[in-house]
Amino acid sequence: MTKSDDAAGSFSKGITCSASVFGAFAQDLGLDERTARKIACGFGAGISRTGNICGAVSGAIMVIGLKYGKEVPGVDGGATEKTRALTRQFIQEFEQKHGSVNCTSILGYNLSIQAEYDEAAKANLFKIQCPTCVRDAAEILERIL
Repeated sequence: MTKSDDAAGSFSKGITCSASVFGAFAQDLGLDERTARKIACGFGAGISRTGNICGAVSGAIMVIGLKYGKEVPGVDGGATEKTRALTRQFIQEFEQKHGSVNCTSILGYNLSIQAEYDEAAKANLFKIQCPTCVRDAAEILERIL
């Protein structure tokens, strides 16, 4: 099973978008999936329905940081620049596919407004658009990591 299949499957079972992406990669990077999902949970739905960055994007950036991020204060060895470069690459590729990394822009609804959240749900965006974002985020990661 690919990481994108794993992430998409988790999302279809009710795991948040951010937790689905982060969790799919975590175990291979030394973090158990359950802990990863807990860490990433609040980033889902545009950072807890505040209309901010897409949770699939947040989860992906956490994966990049977990794999390449700086571990020890004062000792970098290029880790920060590698993390930033891959994050920029990820964002560029995701934006090419979805036009934005912002949840509100991607969905066309501001999830922080209950009426708009309800409209997005009625339009089945959480079952149509969000799974695509989760799968695409994981596929981009599989390619660039």
